[in-house]
Amino acid sequence: MSYQASASRYQQMQYRRCGNSGLKLPMVSLGLWHNFGGVDTFEHYRDTLRTAFDYGVTHFDLANNYGPPAGSAEENFGALMKRDFAPYRDELIISSKAGYTMWEGPYGDWGSKKYLVASLNQSLKRMGLDYVDIFYHHRPDPDTPLYETMATLDLMVRQGKALYVGLSNYPAELAAQAMDILNQLGTPCLIHQPRYSMVDRWVEDGLLDVLAEKGVGCIPFSPLAQGLLTNKYLNGVPEGSRASKAHGFLKTEHITPELLTKIKQLHEVAQQRGQSLAQMALAWLLKDERVTSVLVGASSAQQLKESLASLNQLNFSVDELAVIEQILA
Repeated sequence: MSYQASASRYQQMQYRRCGNSGLKLPMVSLGLWHNFGGVDTFEHYRDTLRTAFDYGVTHFDLANNYGPPAGSAEENFGALMKRDFAPYRDELIISSKAGYTMWEGPYGDWGSKKYLVASLNQSLKRMGLDYVDIFYHHRPDPDTPLYETMATLDLMVRQGKALYVGLSNYPAELAAQAMDILNQLGTPCLIHQPRYSMVDRWVEDGLLDVLAEKGVGCIPFSPLAQGLLTNKYLNGVPEGSRASKAHGFLKTEHITPELLTKIKQLHEVAQQRGQSLAQMALAWLLKDERVTSVLVGASSAQQLKESLASLNQLNFSVDELAVIEQILA
């Protein structure tokens, strides 16, 4: 049966303007870093994507290396674009990135013009798209001149292969330099995608201020710290969780007794607010107007719905914020 999007999808979501641009993003966006690769179940991720759009999630975030295996998330998304979402292309914001290892040899990694151009061409082919809405440089390259990388992002927009460009994982000072170059070239940086959560707050040491000053949006990835800020780890590492999987980025050794104590205390605060720990963690990020959207992963449609419910309770009292700071200190 062919997919028809919910008629009430835009009543289900709140949108926020991305920096100083004309673009609005849903306050919760769907990331395809995990759960959409060749090792995952087609019907599960199809259901998740359909549910996302039915709830007004218009932004799907990918990268060349998402899977596993690398490239498979884009291929799978391309198949679903063709089957389900082709009639809705103009209602969607689709992003991809390049910057991590993608193929063998000197041209399959980092930030050269050669790599970025080839990678975006491959991504478009995998997804069956004429253009992406946002193309990111995925991480800083210590060896390629910053101007070369930024000039390539500008080229992508001029060629019509991307509408906007962004940065990911850039520290504050380097991000400011990159944004200045992009402004001079005439393709301003739309958005920055940093790792940011209640337990990982490096962006507060300057980056968020840079983004506000430059009028650039912010879309944190790993807002639940790879699942740590959920009920899943309240009693240690369960079988089948992300920390228990060999191909994951979250390792068992990251989960210290001290961290588990903090998570349990945060869980208690969330319960008093009438939220799950995950919902409070997302709301806590979105309380800052500089954060345009949070990028959530989801292994099922139900898990995504639980994340979306964070939007029902975004306000924090002064006392709640003080208690949270005390726990995280």
